[in-house]
Amino acid sequence: MIKQIIKTTIIAAFGAVLFSCGTGEKEEVVNVYTHRHYEADQQLFDKFTEATGIKVNVVSASADELIQKLELEGANSPADVLITVDAGRLHRAEEKGLLQPVSSEVLNSNIPAKYRDQEGHWFGLTYRARIIAYSTERVNPEELSTYEALTAPEWKGRVLTRSSENIYNQSLLASIIAHHGQEGAQEWAAGLLANMARDPKGSDRDQVKAVAAGEGDVAIVNTYYIGIMLNDANEEERKAAEKIAIFFPNQENRGTHINISGAGVTKYAPNKENAIKLIEFLSNQEAQEFLANINFEYPVNPKAEFSDLLKKWGTFKADELHLSVLGENNSDAVVIFDKVGWK
Repeated sequence: MIKQIIKTTIIAAFGAVLFSCGTGEKEEVVNVYTHRHYEADQQLFDKFTEATGIKVNVVSASADELIQKLELEGANSPADVLITVDAGRLHRAEEKGLLQPVSSEVLNSNIPAKYRDQEGHWFGLTYRARIIAYSTERVNPEELSTYEALTAPEWKGRVLTRSSENIYNQSLLASIIAHHGQEGAQEWAAGLLANMARDPKGSDRDQVKAVAAGEGDVAIVNTYYIGIMLNDANEEERKAAEKIAIFFPNQENRGTHINISGAGVTKYAPNKENAIKLIEFLSNQEAQEFLANINFEYPVNPKAEFSDLLKKWGTFKADELHLSVLGENNSDAVVIFDKVGWK
């Protein structure tokens, strides 16, 4: 707890210094708290500044730290925009009253309703599919079908995934709760746990590397990690990704689970108009295609083209469940993980 308080204090101090430097009365700024850690984002912020003259000040930390920071700062917060990954976290920020509703014809035009909050508290910027990555040496894709099928006896000792503390897994289970109810979701979680090749640990990249190394045969991971690894300067990362292929589960029924990265205007945004301009900019066709090509994420703007790699993977049927449900079911998902002993 002491370490957490110290860390939060350091972040707060850094933010105060950052936002007090070089911000004269005539300088237009927008202050961003972001959980995303990609160079592509900074490049887009630079492009936004070039196009508008509005300087983008950035504080980066984990989503939980940023949400806590906004709570502690209250009406004195310098933040204008919160950017994070996972609809569950955006929903959490909304529930805590940290975001304000925004009405924008540009955003409503660029972002389909299924990727944004119905009242305008948050807007999806990209989406990613949580797919099954499988060994091309040990798995025939015809063996694969659904998330649910991975609980069958033939997959015992062959499945890899992250811990239950990971928000991506929490949101996947939240979607299963929506489709199968709490009892069905608990059966799935227990069944998958029984088939795991090892205790849940590591990142999505680590799951891919474990499949490549033969520790397991399939892993549940997000698509963009595969794209990043295939294009990584690190040879080990590339070779690991080259040993797997991706499978979009549940194509014969509800579709593959997807999630978003997104943004919202903070409740006390001192530069609200600039905040809206930034989110609008990030949702335009050019910015969306930039993210698709550099970060291998799927653009939410329907006018934006997929990257060549995403095109190579082909189209897929996505779960049409509204993403707000992922946040609404999050606490139930955490309880279920705890019940079944998913670490």
